[in-house]
Amino acid sequence: MSKNALVSIVGAAALIVAAFVFNPSPEKHRTTIEDVIADRSPIAGVLGLGALTAFTSTYHSWGVGSYTTVNGRVVSVGALGMVFVMQSALSE
Repeated sequence: MSKNALVSIVGAAALIVAAFVFNPSPEKHRTTIEDVIADRSPIAGVLGLGALTAFTSTYHSWGVGSYTTVNGRVVSVGALGMVFVMQSALSE
């Protein structure tokens, strides 16, 4: 096995381990959902719609990544410690 192949294998293994370690928790998803909804609509933030959406979300984990759903629709996805809220899921 060449040195380049070994470095590639070790790098890939390190990335997979990091993905497992830094997979966002349900709390991270819910906090991010609340924050994004409040940022996009101050009225929704005052009314607590972000908290309601976050509360009703269901967390799903693949080990290396995770996502939340509300009524069967994906609201947020996360990996490596980052969470992204889906625009289309919150606008309808």
